[in-house]
Amino acid sequence: MIVRSRAPLRLGLAGGGTDVSPFSDQHGGFVMNVTIDKFAYATISPSESGLVEFESQDADHREQLDPDAVTLDPGPTQLIRGVYLRIANQLLGGDRPRIRVRAHSDAPPGSGLGSSSTMVVSLVAAFAEYFGLALGEYEIAQLAFDIERKDLGLSGGKQDQYAAAFGGFNFMEFYAGDRVVVNPLRIKEWIRNELEASLVLYFTGVSRASAKIIDEQARNVREGNSQSLDAMHRLKQEAVQMKEALLRGNLQRFADVMQSGWQAKKLSASSISNPMIDEIEALAFANGARAAKVSGAGGGGFMMFICDPGDRVRLVRALSQSAGTLYDAHFTPHGASSWRIG
Repeated sequence: MIVRSRAPLRLGLAGGGTDVSPFSDQHGGFVMNVTIDKFAYATISPSESGLVEFESQDADHREQLDPDAVTLDPGPTQLIRGVYLRIANQLLGGDRPRIRVRAHSDAPPGSGLGSSSTMVVSLVAAFAEYFGLALGEYEIAQLAFDIERKDLGLSGGKQDQYAAAFGGFNFMEFYAGDRVVVNPLRIKEWIRNELEASLVLYFTGVSRASAKIIDEQARNVREGNSQSLDAMHRLKQEAVQMKEALLRGNLQRFADVMQSGWQAKKLSASSISNPMIDEIEALAFANGARAAKVSGAGGGGFMMFICDPGDRVRLVRALSQSAGTLYDAHFTPHGASSWRIG
């Protein structure tokens, strides 16, 4: 039997960072995001070697291990090993099966599209399918969060796991005690189409480690940095405003909220923007952009721009002269899925 899975990457539209502790624990966090047709994939099959086989296809790295030799040590297959050990210990009664696990993603690490967390969700969904584990979206997302943040000790928030598990447009609420409420939004088709026509997605070519930025944000909250805290509260309220703009189809308001949120986000940590990002943003605004922001923690990765669809060609031509890469992206309504072959 072969099992495959995929989970969608997400664009953070508003409120990003308010899902990170300790802010979400102390004040509650609100996030607006949407998933796109870029995915993280996983495949599980029986091992032919009699060992455990892990393969990160993005890193072109393969390893064969005795099941008892699997650890959480850093490396190209760390996410796969983390999922394997958590599933084995928590849901398989300590049994470590001899299987082959392969994984790859449509986006590079550090893209700002939640690629690492999405990969963990895809892996959890594949393991659940392979071993017949009855896990719903909330359970898959929470398990993925526990693996990445608690078992592996990787810094970050909660929105990526829940976006990948649920899919579509979601307004998310984050509270103390790992309490999360996902509110799927029913966005009218013409609004989705207009937003897709207005969206330009641009990869700066610079992947970044989000941990440094996230750790600075968390430190600013713990230390009561007033500028950072005020910015985080603005981000939280702008997620509410963006939800209302989307539901009403007011895309000019959507662009205004996105731009205001980007300005607030830059105040929450010093390394969220840099001269390269500022230069790309200035180029975009000179060629029809109405709003700009970096998806994810900041510092690099993907940038997204909102423009009038009539200005899209001009904006794309201008950005294509820069060193980065333009990507086509379409919204997808579905979250993580898995299926069996044979």
